[in-house]
Amino acid sequence: MNILAIDSSGLVASAALLCGDILTAEYTIHNKKTHSQTLLPMIHDMLEMADVAVGEVEGIAVAAGPGSFTGLRIGAATAKGLAQTLDIPIAPVPSLEALAFNLAGNSALACPVMDARRGQAYYGIYDVSGERPVALSEQAAASLSEVLEKINDLGRPVIFLGDGVPVFREQIVAETKPPCRFAADSVRYQRAASTAALGKLYFEEGAGVRAEKFAPLYLRMSQAERERMEKNTSRSSSGNLL
Repeated sequence: MNILAIDSSGLVASAALLCGDILTAEYTIHNKKTHSQTLLPMIHDMLEMADVAVGEVEGIAVAAGPGSFTGLRIGAATAKGLAQTLDIPIAPVPSLEALAFNLAGNSALACPVMDARRGQAYYGIYDVSGERPVALSEQAAASLSEVLEKINDLGRPVIFLGDGVPVFREQIVAETKPPCRFAADSVRYQRAASTAALGKLYFEEGAGVRAEKFAPLYLRMSQAERERMEKNTSRSSSGNLL
């Protein structure tokens, strides 16, 4: 099965092509351009260099969230558009599970943390010693203190990765009780190769969905939605005082 994988859930834009058991191509960009500028050209160039026609793609694996609201929407729109055009299924892959898969085979726990703003992180805690990550704490949004409390309760060596590492590094070092370290730069951020590998497992388990059934997993309201709700609440409160 030829699987095209897309991960635009964070700062990195990444695309990969898995042909059977072979990672045929991977294209990753980490710069200040928006994913709407980079993702489709990356996919086009990658398929062209791999000498694989877009019509030969049989499934799309996409990082389904949580993560950047804008990035997730761009990735979802790209995946849904291609899947509808080609009439092929989508395998939604949890973003944090894919990040944890970057450390597959490690005896230490993997704790991917993504900066969720407003003092919170998207996180998960995974045992990555086997064929695929096993969630010991399902992906969620929480303060980093809550994350580290769970890590401390587990009491096992842990590796932190994700774009939350530079943001929370000092707090992680200060408050983590078990032995901890940070992933190498080469595997710290999202890689579509991991999304592709997990997508293959999901497809084999029959977890693929049609394009119209796929929607990103946000876990929280967007900033615009929060601000709108706060404004409505403020107006309602003001009206009650009149």
